[in-house]
Amino acid sequence: MRYLLIVAAIISIVVSSPVVGAERKKTPALREQVYSQLARAQQLADDGDLKAGLEVLANVESKLSSMNSYERSMLWNFYGYMYYGQDNIAKAITYFAKVVKEEAIPEALEQTTLFSLAQLALGQGEFEQALDFLAQWEQLVPAEQQQKAWVLKAQALYQKGDYQAALAPISKAIKTVQNKRQIPEENWLVLQRAIYFELGQTAQVAEVLEAMVRYYNKPEYWVQLAGVFGQLGQETKQLAMLETAFQQGFLTKSQDLLNLAQTYFFNDVPFKAGQVMEKALTTGAVEANLRNYKLLAQAWVAARETDKANSALQQAASLSDNGEFDAQRATLLLNAERNQEAINAARAALEKGGLTQPGAMHLVIGMAELNLENFNAALQAFAVAKQFDEAKQSASQWERYAKAEQEQQSRLQELRADMQSSS
Repeated sequence: MRYLLIVAAIISIVVSSPVVGAERKKTPALREQVYSQLARAQQLADDGDLKAGLEVLANVESKLSSMNSYERSMLWNFYGYMYYGQDNIAKAITYFAKVVKEEAIPEALEQTTLFSLAQLALGQGEFEQALDFLAQWEQLVPAEQQQKAWVLKAQALYQKGDYQAALAPISKAIKTVQNKRQIPEENWLVLQRAIYFELGQTAQVAEVLEAMVRYYNKPEYWVQLAGVFGQLGQETKQLAMLETAFQQGFLTKSQDLLNLAQTYFFNDVPFKAGQVMEKALTTGAVEANLRNYKLLAQAWVAARETDKANSALQQAASLSDNGEFDAQRATLLLNAERNQEAINAARAALEKGGLTQPGAMHLVIGMAELNLENFNAALQAFAVAKQFDEAKQSASQWERYAKAEQEQQSRLQELRADMQSSS
């Protein structure tokens, strides 16, 4: 059992350290009859009979008045580890605390017990108690040997909500390891990052995450660092982090891929945004929904990829309950001089309805028909467009232009006819 190994280690420590510093009282001897009973209790527990082991300890405790401080401390120590073995941490803490209250016990035992008490109290959420045990432990340990408590102290202070106080010990622990050209433990960096986050020191959060990326190279750290760069307004670094993570195959979650595409888009790299979204939609990495097809369409429109944008808008239109995406298609196709397709898209938009500016679609039809030199159809479309406030002025201007073009076309036709008749 886990606690029996620790008990054996404790016995080894205290048996080999019967005398402590000059200012401490001499440790009395551990008599054979007491030790044999404690060893018997341990054996019973080792055999799986904790109840019997505790009964033996209770029998030893009945003779408490005849025991010296060292023997009492060992009795409490065995009680503590037995309850620890049963996961009864509250009782374990109670008995370990009795150990350090005894006088004239080996300093090694007192140090070990106090440190264990701090760990147990922290695990129980008793942060103030954990800090108190650590303070007692620090009184017994030289400053150069106190490094192992720095992280524990930082954890207790963080959990207590004293973030500023927690920062010093965890930073000191990390720096000490780094100065030795060694890698800090991952959970140390996680704690330091959390402290900086709680203190609102975003730039320092980024620094810690850069170290975590360098040391541990985990996908979530790349994504988190990119997010922090975004918060700091460092969009170029944000994009670089996401792009590098993507190239390493770290971006597999839907939200991460969407973040990459959006970051490409807002950093004026729409073609790459389109590539990321297209692949993600094709593979099913992101959901084929209206919002995602809209982002894909925006990317291809900005990249001036007309065919791809038209296809994305068609997909979005099929998922929408209004004609807005067909309206966007109509404008896109008109600008690409694909006039008949623009007319078809505009009519589809009007038929589906729900448009914020239906007059604009009649304008598109009119302009496309004009480009095809279908003057009568164009004039009919402009006449309808004039009935909508948002299109009235433009429709009137295009109507005048269309009439002028029609008259010009008519005069040219008449001129050709006269020339042919005279020849």
